Amino acid sequence: MQVFITGGSGYIGRSTIQSLIRHGIQVTALARSEHSARTVSDLGATPVAGTLTDTDVLRQAARQADGVIHLGVDYTEGTADVDRAAAQALQDGAAGRPYVHTGGVWVYGDTDGVVDENAPLSPPRITAWRLENEKRVLARAATGERPVMVMPGLVYGRSGGLAQAFFVEPGRAAGAVPCIGDGSNHWALVHVDDIPELYVLALNAPAGSVYAGVGGQNLPLADITRALSEAARCPGRIDSLTIEESIRRMGPVAETFALDQQFTGARARRELGWTPTRLDALAELARS
Repeated sequence: MQVFITGGSGYIGRSTIQSLIRHGIQVTALARSEHSARTVSDLGATPVAGTLTDTDVLRQAARQADGVIHLGVDYTEGTADVDRAAAQALQDGAAGRPYVHTGGVWVYGDTDGVVDENAPLSPPRITAWRLENEKRVLARAATGERPVMVMPGLVYGRSGGLAQAFFVEPGRAAGAVPCIGDGSNHWALVHVDDIPELYVLALNAPAGSVYAGVGGQNLPLADITRALSEAARCPGRIDSLTIEESIRRMGPVAETFALDQQFTGARARRELGWTPTRLDALAELARS
């Protein structure tokens, strides 16, 4: 089997390439620069030169593959339009072959306790653009195509991810790790080495399926920031911020960190046999 992947040189993408190759799958990967090409090549994938705006390249690469995993996101101006056109090109190329699209649990907003993929959608501003695009992606299941949605929680591990960028690194610089509010809200977490296994399994999932990629770790932000303070080498030093202060420091992504989210990944476990194995998030985060 050969799979074409976008975003392969990114944080989740690198682990996903490694996981695909461990499963005996050949990988071609979109590479927007020489550096990206070297990165995916060193991981064992064959680079395909292009960006998410090169829809002809995307369509042709998807047409030549047995399946597609779309991980890439262009966070410059016009993110929603770029993603919509890229997804359409990839799905046109994939036709009736598997197409796995990346969403994210943030589109659900605050949850009422522990929920699953059927919970109501209420995205913060930064992820609201995803709703219409994801609806379009899944609608193609009705035409005989095979779209599947993987919606990761907050991905951590290997000293990377958003927690590292927005909490640990600023904490090292300031001598205290930021915490939004009183820290009673929960994050739904998944390890960067566990989520790729779900992407691999999703290539064989029923068309139109949606899976929350969470590792069963719904932890209070207060506990998370204490662990991150260890990683930032300022143990126990926490800087409590209001949501307004956090937005000024971090930008609109702060609204997502302030969400209170608890998810079950039972559907992926039950239907696909996904079995996350990295289950001590606090210990991992403390070592970041």
